[in-house]
Amino acid sequence: MARAATPAIAALLAAGVPHEVLRYAHDARAESFGEEAVAALASGTGVEPAQVFKTLIVAAPAGLAVAVLPVPAKLSLKAAAAALGVPKVAMAERAAAERSTGYVLGGISPFGQRRPLPTVVDASALRWDRVLCSAGKRGWDVAVAPADLVRLTDAVTADITA
Repeated sequence: MARAATPAIAALLAAGVPHEVLRYAHDARAESFGEEAVAALASGTGVEPAQVFKTLIVAAPAGLAVAVLPVPAKLSLKAAAAALGVPKVAMAERAAAERSTGYVLGGISPFGQRRPLPTVVDASALRWDRVLCSAGKRGWDVAVAPADLVRLTDAVTADITA
């Protein structure tokens, strides 16, 4: 079997999760990786912007956690903390997020991270037949069923947008 291109894709293959890898031209000057993905993937493909999800790493008192939410939405730190069962969370520092997940910012996938982290997926994901999230590399997304996203990341679902 050929080696998977990223740990995220390897995790999906190992779990037998049906998925589709979608690639787009990543612009190194892009300031918002999520907006870049939405612009590339929602143009003429039938993908709605709210179907494209971003993976954010947050710092809780006991360590890091993952919040997965639609790109157009803003994370509610208070709602994420409540969903994760902790008093509060803040955005993790870039270096800590990259070190913990094994991915670079803009390519952090909820799948195939170095260490499994507590994860919350915005409940809006459940409204779609498939959602897109990072495949572990800038310019690569993966489309999966929301139930597979939740199951494979052992996530809780909650409304975590502001």
